[in-house]
Amino acid sequence: MSDSPSVSSKKSHISYSSSPYRDDSTSRGDCPERATYQPPEVAKQEEANILKAKILVALIIVLAACGVGSATYLLVKDQETTNFENQFTGYSSEIITVSRQKADQLFSALDAFSASVASQAAAENTLRNTTWPFYVIPDWSIKAQRLTKLTGVSNPEVTLVSIVQPDERVAFNEFAREAVPMWYRESVENEKSEMTAIEFWQRTIQFIHFYDNLQPTPVTDKNESQVHFQVYPLMLIRGVPLTPIMYDSAHSGGTREGVVDESSVVSYRVDGQNVEYLGDSDVHNPKYDAMEIGDVFVDLGIDESHLPGCTCIPTLTLHVYPSADLEHSFRTSNATLYTIVVVVIFIFTSLVFLLYDYFVRRRQTKVMERIVRQDKIVSNVFPTAIRDRLYRSQNSQKNFKFEKDFGHDVGESFQELDFERDSNISGSAPLADLFPSVTVVFADIAGFTAWSSAREPGQVFVLLETLYGAFDKIAYRHNVFKVETVGDCYVGAAGLPEPDDRHAVTACKFARDCLRKMAEATVKLEVMLGPDTADLDLRTGIHSGQVTAGVLRGERCRFQLFGETMNTAARMEQSGKRNRIQVSQVTADLLRAAALAQWIMPRGSKISVKGKGEMQTYWLRKSKTHKVSRSELESDMTTHAELLETEEESDSYEEPGPGIDSDQRMTKIERLVEWNVEVLASLLQQIIASRDGVVNDIASLSDAEKKIGSGAGTVLDEFTPTIPLKRFEAEDLRARRRPSSIEIGDEAKLQLRKYLSQIAALYRDNPFHNFEHASHVTASVKKLLTRIVKVGEGNGLAISSGKACVNDDDLVGHSYGITSDPLTQFAVVFSAIIHDVDHPGVPNSQLVKENTRIAEIYTKSIAEQNSVELAWDMLMGVEYSALRACIYQTESDLQRFRQLVVNTVMATDIVDKELQALRKNRWEAAFSDASTPSAEEHDDRKATIVIEHLIQASDVSHTMQHWHIYKDWNERFFMECYGAFKAGRSDSDPSVNWYKGEIGFFDFYVIPLAKKLESCGVFGVSSDEYLNYANANREEWVREGKALVQQYVAKYNSEH
Repeated sequence: MSDSPSVSSKKSHISYSSSPYRDDSTSRGDCPERATYQPPEVAKQEEANILKAKILVALIIVLAACGVGSATYLLVKDQETTNFENQFTGYSSEIITVSRQKADQLFSALDAFSASVASQAAAENTLRNTTWPFYVIPDWSIKAQRLTKLTGVSNPEVTLVSIVQPDERVAFNEFAREAVPMWYRESVENEKSEMTAIEFWQRTIQFIHFYDNLQPTPVTDKNESQVHFQVYPLMLIRGVPLTPIMYDSAHSGGTREGVVDESSVVSYRVDGQNVEYLGDSDVHNPKYDAMEIGDVFVDLGIDESHLPGCTCIPTLTLHVYPSADLEHSFRTSNATLYTIVVVVIFIFTSLVFLLYDYFVRRRQTKVMERIVRQDKIVSNVFPTAIRDRLYRSQNSQKNFKFEKDFGHDVGESFQELDFERDSNISGSAPLADLFPSVTVVFADIAGFTAWSSAREPGQVFVLLETLYGAFDKIAYRHNVFKVETVGDCYVGAAGLPEPDDRHAVTACKFARDCLRKMAEATVKLEVMLGPDTADLDLRTGIHSGQVTAGVLRGERCRFQLFGETMNTAARMEQSGKRNRIQVSQVTADLLRAAALAQWIMPRGSKISVKGKGEMQTYWLRKSKTHKVSRSELESDMTTHAELLETEEESDSYEEPGPGIDSDQRMTKIERLVEWNVEVLASLLQQIIASRDGVVNDIASLSDAEKKIGSGAGTVLDEFTPTIPLKRFEAEDLRARRRPSSIEIGDEAKLQLRKYLSQIAALYRDNPFHNFEHASHVTASVKKLLTRIVKVGEGNGLAISSGKACVNDDDLVGHSYGITSDPLTQFAVVFSAIIHDVDHPGVPNSQLVKENTRIAEIYTKSIAEQNSVELAWDMLMGVEYSALRACIYQTESDLQRFRQLVVNTVMATDIVDKELQALRKNRWEAAFSDASTPSAEEHDDRKATIVIEHLIQASDVSHTMQHWHIYKDWNERFFMECYGAFKAGRSDSDPSVNWYKGEIGFFDFYVIPLAKKLESCGVFGVSSDEYLNYANANREEWVREGKALVQQYVAKYNSEH
């Protein structure tokens, strides 16, 4: 029984569900990503109602816009038609009125003139005894001019045409020729016309011949002695045609009659004062027939019975029709414009509505998203049943007063939970239950604390999110409730909130799957997160018993488990071993009860548990085919017979996953090579981005490449106190392409991988100076560079300047050019990888004593110069031309790259006193207040010093990281030095002074170096982190160093 207080309740009154997702699958094996989160029904119903209302409003607006727009268009068009008809009626009335006045005036004058001519002709015939038509009317021109004044028509032509009988035509033609001179005098000279006598003669003769084509209608009269004649006035009155009218006058003074031989129609177009003749036909548009307005101007009142057949009574009728141009003048675009205006108003109204709806919806979305996020968080933290009880409790308190006032239940509402209100604690019962049979799993990442001390925060979270995400999927598959994660420990429980009779079996399956997934994931992540990632293991403890579970309300409340079972499970994990699963006696008994005794094997010795005393525990086999290794046998002191149980499992156990993949088959060195490839490839992308993505052939630089290192001097001779860095402005940084969008090319990446593989092969199998250590140094360099170049909070400039956040402009001015030049960053990382190539495992002084070949070439910094020469000569090979083209494109970039590599690698020689003194003087010159060189020279000097101290700190970064990391690498370095002593390559035994030597190393090199990192002002929190770890490791070494040295010696002797 637990000695902790608990609140118990019957399990039967709650139906629990551990998942807030709808499980549409038929198997629990599906991943939780496939299960869709389901918001409460009230939210979905409200969303559907709002959507329906919006559709209805939108439909009404569209219909209203169409209706009002159509009505506006039709009304405006109808108004234009009315205006057109009214205007035409006014125009027509005016035309008819004026035409009638002119016609009356004209015909009155013609009538008088015809009467005068007829009377005079009759009188002259009598007096002169002449016969018609052999008669010339005197003063015809004068009479015609007077007729002009009476008619008001300008330039009228009045012609007297006599009807000549066929038998008189020859005589009349002779008469006409004789009368031409007289007609000329009267018609041309009196009118002062410019027409000559010959022209008048030709016209007269032509006119006479015109009679040959005339077929005048015979006029029948009882009095045969009457003389018949016709007058044809042809005039224009304001453009209105007047049909020729015939007047017959009896020579004896009989009545006058006018007849027309055929109907005549003439069309004119009237446009204000302008009249246009259109032709002798009716050309009006038939579509305007209904709008015709006409009037009869002339009606002679002749009785048709007195006329011969085929004779019509002459009339003059005016028909007025509108023209298309007149109608078009009234057909404007107003209807369309007004309709558009109306539609635009509706559109604007709709946009206002949409804008309002947008803001409302945005507000509602934010509120809803917050509530949904809270509900998801609550669903992840609390089981579904507990979540629903929390909502019901919250709603019942908020709705109590409302129900009391209005007398009805408002129902459940989906609203935010208030976990911090005092009424929740004092006014309602706690949400807690007792679960009598549960199995709890504690899984801790062994080595995580030390591993994380050498990583960037982002890398730490990549690891945790990857592992915990994988564990979450396994928990979902096995129906294990995730309780919490405490640091790097994952806590799960089987048998709650859903009761499970086989909770111990479920928990053990879950733990085995997590152990296997841990091994797979860390191997894959080592390529991304760097060295030692694959060395992380899972240490798991399992215990079964009763727990009290519920919501401990207050700030940051969650669903928690309490009781002795939790404490014991934690002890099982803490007393366990890496990559092993330790289960308690209670859990082992449950497995035996489930006929799964073969799953477990007893631990060799009992463990001491706080508050429990000694306990017998068991190891859970990793799988049904798991065989125990020799190390497991020795550590547990268990007989071989006890461990090789081969009973078949009665419970089916599915081994998840396909087995070992390619990443697991890779060796550690291969994984480190891949990680270094990714690090350098990302820097190459930045270099190419700084060149606007240009990668050209560098064949023209072959001579410059050959000159480097070809002289009589050594690598150390190329060392320079100040390296001039390339200058970039802040605008250049902002204008650069995103490095992630740059492709370095398959060929270049293949060459990079091949190059690093050969570099790794050049490293000797030393305990300390090996490729793994070079990768560890590279990881530290990358971490410190990231602190420099990271824009935002937490970088070195932000810490040193006291700013909350810095930008590109600040970094360009305060990082001494390192942050803006990706080639500089690449050179430093490249140097970290190659700085110990072919290191012999002994100091340079020993190489001089042994008089080795390289000691004959280089007198100082022997191993460092040799590393540069080997790595550089290999890089200059023809097989790496594409890789070199990515690194540099100009001779100046080549020279700068070479100088950076030389200075950086030479800085790792911390034993040479002359070089140390030179660096100290340069530091004082660069960072002392008395230093006043030019701005660029000052920045270049500081940048050079910062780069050298960066590589120095990274080379001994294990001393400024977690104690376990320091202890591991310190042991490796001791083994290397002690091995050289045992091999006769060292005069002194390192174990004698190793303890004091490490203290001195901390006091005179490591801690001052960490302080210099802080003084640089560009590394941010990393400088504080390194200094704190250095001080802590020194203190720990003072306490445990002597014992550790003895352990080192004993371990070496046992292994050799």
